[in-house]
Amino acid sequence: MTEQQDDDPFAALRADDGDAAEPAPSRKAARRAQAESVQSDAAPAENVQAENVQAGTAESADLRRPRRKKRSIGSRVVGVFGELLITAGVLVLLFLGWQFSLNGIMLNNQQASDANNLAAGWATSAPPETPVPTPVATEPGAPAPADFQYGEPPVMGAIENTESFAVIYVPRFGADFKKTIAEGVDPRAVLNNGGAGHYSNSQMPGEVGNFAIAAHRDGWGSPFLKINELQLGDKVYIETQDGWYTYTYRSTEYVTPFGVGVIDPVPQVPDATPVDRLITLTSCNPLYIASERIIAYGVLTDWTPRSVGAPAEIAAIVGA
Repeated sequence: MTEQQDDDPFAALRADDGDAAEPAPSRKAARRAQAESVQSDAAPAENVQAENVQAGTAESADLRRPRRKKRSIGSRVVGVFGELLITAGVLVLLFLGWQFSLNGIMLNNQQASDANNLAAGWATSAPPETPVPTPVATEPGAPAPADFQYGEPPVMGAIENTESFAVIYVPRFGADFKKTIAEGVDPRAVLNNGGAGHYSNSQMPGEVGNFAIAAHRDGWGSPFLKINELQLGDKVYIETQDGWYTYTYRSTEYVTPFGVGVIDPVPQVPDATPVDRLITLTSCNPLYIASERIIAYGVLTDWTPRSVGAPAEIAAIVGA
């Protein structure tokens, strides 16, 4: 040992410690290491916390979303019934559109053609001689014969059911209005063809009593659509193979669907003896409801043989 070492007994010990021990880390480095350790330990916890927050957010969103209630059987039945009503309404509208447009036009055209064919057939047949007015003897108490220019109007015999035997002209219903009249008032066999039908238990054109006919007013060509527009003095012409019977409108009446007395020989007076030659037009009322019947009455005021020609008011459309 040197003298210095002998003088300082701790020198050797300090030398040994310096060679064997590492220098202690500084406080700043220790804090940095501790922070990194804390961050590494906290990272998994933060990830778990974030996942929990996301799950909680999704769960709360599900809770906030309104749940659709399950429909009861009653509500389902009501819904189906409502849909059926809507469908039925659409079908009804389509039917009415067809009934009052296309079908009506087709029936009116067909009726005009049938009326022309009837008139043309009568015109080409051998015309009877023009009657010469002659006085007619009457029994005491019997009604005096009507004063017709061409004498008593002829009355045709019985007609087969559904057979067309006459044409009706009503200028008030339209300048070109003409429809066929067939025997019977069955809707399918007669009235739905767009023309008029004759009540088989009523009288024939020109006969004393009541010549009663019926026709549709709302649909199937609506031949009597304007029956409510008839005015006092309006003419109703009935053409047959014998000529033209001119009836003059007198009045209108409204009855229930069971008011069958309107087609009696003397309307609404059962068992009375008729003295006039009447015409009765019947149809449904009000439009599209048909809760009652509208009745138009007229009386025969003239008749014209075929050999003389059609009355001036309808001459332009007869057979045209």
